[in-house]
Amino acid sequence: MLEKCEGIIIRATNYGETNKIVTLYTREWGKVGVMARGAKKPNSRLAAVTQLFTYGYFLIQRGNGLGTLQQGEMISSMRSIREDIFLTAYASYIVDLTDKGTDDRKPNPYLFELVHQILNLINEGYDAEILVNIFEMKMLNTFGLYPVLNQCSICGSTDGHYSFSIREGGLLCHRCLEKDPYHFKISSATVKLLRLFYFFDLSRLGNISVKAETKAELKRVITAYYDEYSGLNLKTKKFLNQMAKFGDMI
Repeated sequence: MLEKCEGIIIRATNYGETNKIVTLYTREWGKVGVMARGAKKPNSRLAAVTQLFTYGYFLIQRGNGLGTLQQGEMISSMRSIREDIFLTAYASYIVDLTDKGTDDRKPNPYLFELVHQILNLINEGYDAEILVNIFEMKMLNTFGLYPVLNQCSICGSTDGHYSFSIREGGLLCHRCLEKDPYHFKISSATVKLLRLFYFFDLSRLGNISVKAETKAELKRVITAYYDEYSGLNLKTKKFLNQMAKFGDMI
């Protein structure tokens, strides 16, 4: 049975001499794997539409196992991302996190929209580092993680100066700091952005301008939280960290 879907290529693996196995994240069905026969041939009509990050409409012959990609209609190749090694690294981490955080054939239209918006904004030149932080915060619920960001995770206080406690899984007010000697000291700007990234609607995003020291705090807290609770060990994340170190050396 032939069916049409709206999707984004989140993984593409060579299979044999001429084929590819492609993972699509779709609006209608969630994550699905398909065989793209002949897609490695340069003159194949599937060559362009099976590139990583491609967004478009796909015609799939679906079955119980791996479906077959019959044709695709590209809406965006995310060209700016693919032409820039740094943007490619950020986008690769986004699709990797999507892949690891989702089960096959479990539709989530909200998450599909989020992935599409984030990749689109990276492609349009918005701050990729901040967009990755937004995506990481918004993916937490998908991994079953619910950080306490609207009050102190110990006493429930909604006023005061906050730090972040990995152990307590959220904010820690200045009155409860001794409960976790390993808390992260963070600025009020970082507290505000952690809340904003977690709660706000991405479609309302304006121009993003974040100071370097605030970016560093965000990255430290979010990375530590993921390391402690997500169980993930992604090569794409390691590469991002190596790239950041390399950038600091230049």
